[in-house]
Amino acid sequence: MDNRIRSLRKARGLTQAALAEAMGVSRNTINSIEVGRYVPSLPLAFRLARYFDKPVEEVFDDCTP
Repeated sequence: MDNRIRSLRKARGLTQAALAEAMGVSRNTINSIEVGRYVPSLPLAFRLARYFDKPVEEVFDDCTP
């Protein structure tokens, strides 16, 4: 699943560790989401979207036609 987490995080000047702490997850989880190795749970996806003040559809793209 494609996502904009890395660009949104960098635009706010956040490290992966800082975002992970704000979300209550590990830095590895944020890294795995950013590189597409891990698809977050729905609650985490919504928390991330709310954190960046974006609709979840603007943060995550499931790439289906």
